[in-house]
Formats: sequence, structure tokens, C-alpha cells
Amino acid sequence: MPPSDQIRLLIIEDVPQVAQYIRDLLNAQSRVKLLDVLTDGSRAIASIKELRPDVVLVDALLQGRIKGPKLVEQIHEAELGVPVIVLTVPQNPIEPDVAIGIHGVLSMPFSGFDLMTRIAAVQKDHAAASTTGASRVFSVFAPKGGVGKTTLAFNIAVALAQLEQRTVLVDGSLQFGDLRALLKVPMDAPSILDLPTDRVAESDLQDVLWRDPSGIDILLAPPRVEMAEMITPRDIDKVLSLLRRVYGSIVIDMSSVLNDINLSFLDLSDTILEIVTYDSTTIYNTVAVADAFRMIGYPASKVRYLVNRADSPGGIDSVELERALGRVPEHNVVSDGMLVVSSNNEGVPFVLANPSAPISQDLHRVAAELLSANGIVRPAAAGRR
Repeated sequence: MPPSDQIRLLIIEDVPQVAQYIRDLLNAQSRVKLLDVLTDGSRAIASIKELRPDVVLVDALLQGRIKGPKLVEQIHEAELGVPVIVLTVPQNPIEPDVAIGIHGVLSMPFSGFDLMTRIAAVQKDHAAASTTGASRVFSVFAPKGGVGKTTLAFNIAVALAQLEQRTVLVDGSLQFGDLRALLKVPMDAPSILDLPTDRVAESDLQDVLWRDPSGIDILLAPPRVEMAEMITPRDIDKVLSLLRRVYGSIVIDMSSVLNDINLSFLDLSDTILEIVTYDSTTIYNTVAVADAFRMIGYPASKVRYLVNRADSPGGIDSVELERALGRVPEHNVVSDGMLVVSSNNEGVPFVLANPSAPISQDLHRVAAELLSANGIVRPAAAGRR
């Protein structure tokens, strides 16, 4: 699976031989993903806005109506938030200068190692200096149905949005479209299947995403069960890669299976929020999944446990649950059947329907702790203003 830190590269190069040489170098690795090669500088600004690359490579000797240096200047003045590497030759020496939009320089001839090293260094330095913060993917997973996973995923997404995070909720239950049913979305509303199969741009997202009144965007699952087979792991990679460039928080409501699609979601996630209840079958399945995650190679820090209905132990002691998990669960959420059912029946998040309820307070706390655990500090009271 492609790593979640894959670097998205856009190239503006009008010499076919140079463009093909770079393509060949990139084809031999998986760290950098080539989005497109433009031969016309006049198309660069629009393409950057649509494709959302992590790094742009511009030939200093670019010809045409917009020359290389002028294009670098335009990208800088447009404040697109993307670092630029300038490709040059020894006869045309250029020095990096962030103040004028040149974040790195690569001089020909160069090797694959030179190219990858420069791209990675520029992207890392730019990310460290960025004040906008990084995007985070939170997969909400449960090894058993009936634990409140979809309701929690919806409300966590809304709570994250209340913490000043631009948030999108992805319906990862591709066969049965749980969110479509919960939110009473029309069957003809666009879904992930309506995105292009070759290359996804931000403008495509705007046409497909469902705007929920709660303030979050939702990428719906296909409306029919058999349509789920049309989605591939490669599609998941492309969609999440773009969502990371547009949203601060991405919440995925997953189905309760470990198949290729769900492994793609999990591989690309920063945090797996696993839902567990005081139910013997759920605990048994949770332990089995923990073993599977270890075999896959997920670090323990990637998984955080949320105990739903934590005030309803059903005869199982909390110590027994901690012993089964091998640690103390990170989050606890109390039950409130009347609020949850009434909110779900109306298709609204209970964190907005009654923000002062203990269950809503718990969810706001979960959202703040998820951001904090991922290095994003937000005021804890933002969701309750």
C-alpha cells in the first residue's frame, strides 16, 4: 500500500526528454507520486489549485508565454502554500530564496537519489514552517456491529469541525452506505463512484460531496450494494490523498471487516479509533483484531480505544476490559439512549442537538484529545461555544 506520507508532485517542464527522464526516475520508487507534467506555464496556477500538489518542480528555462522565472513569481504571489523547486543547469546558477518563492534548486544532470532527496527535503522543511497545520485521517472502526460506530463517527466529525477543523466524513461502509441512511440523504445524491477514475481534482470533490447542515462535508458510499465492487484500493489512495490537501480532519466510518478496501483505509490513517463496549463478543473480536494489527505491523500508538456506553458495564469489570486490551482505553463515552435515538431519527448530530449533555461533552473531549494526540492543539472549549 502507498504510505500515508506520499509526496504529490506537479512538474512544469516543456522539454520532452527531460520530462521523460524524470518520469522514469519516479517510476522506480513509491515515495513521490507524479500528478501531472504541464508543458505550458499558463496552466500552472489553475492546476495547482485543483490538484493540490505537495511540491511543484519548475524548469527555470521554461519557454512559452510565461517563462520559468515569471511562473515562480506568480506561484509565490498567488500564495498557494506550495513549495517550488527550480530545475536549472550549471550555466544558469540559481540560489534558493524562500522570500521570492524558490524553496529548492536542482541542477542538471541529477540522479534519482538527488531528485528524491531534494523533493523530500523541500517538502519536509515547508511542512515544518507551515502555520496551517497538517491534515489527519481518523478511521473509526469496530470489529463487531451494533456498538454505535456510525453514530459516533458522525458526531466526532461534527465535534472536530466545532474545533475549527475543516472536516470531511467518508462513508467507508461501501456496501450498505450507513451514513446515507442515518442522514436520510436521497438515493440519487452523488457518491464516491461519481469521482473520476483517472485523476481526481478538488473541483470534482465539490461536485460530489454532500454538504450536511452541521457544517461538515460527507463523501457518500454508493447507493446500491453491488456498486461497492467498483471501488478499488487505488481509488481509495487517490481520494484520501486529495482530501488530505483540502481538509484538516478526515473521519472514515468503516465497516466491520478487514478486506483490501478497509486495509487501504487503515494503512492511510494516522489514527485508528476502535470502538469497544462491555460485551464479551465485542471484546473477543477486539483482541483478535489487535493480533491482526500487530501482524500487519501497525504500532500500538496508531490505535486508540473508545469505550462506548461506558456507564453500562453489563457485569464486566473495567479491569477485565483493560486486561483484555493490554492497556487502559483512551476514551470513555457514556450512554444516553433517548438523546441518541431522537437525534438519529431526525438525522442531526446529538453534539449539536444538546451540546451540554454528558454524552456530547464526552464526544467534544474525544475530538480534542484526538487532535492533541496528533500534534494539533485546539482550545478544548471551542466545541461548546
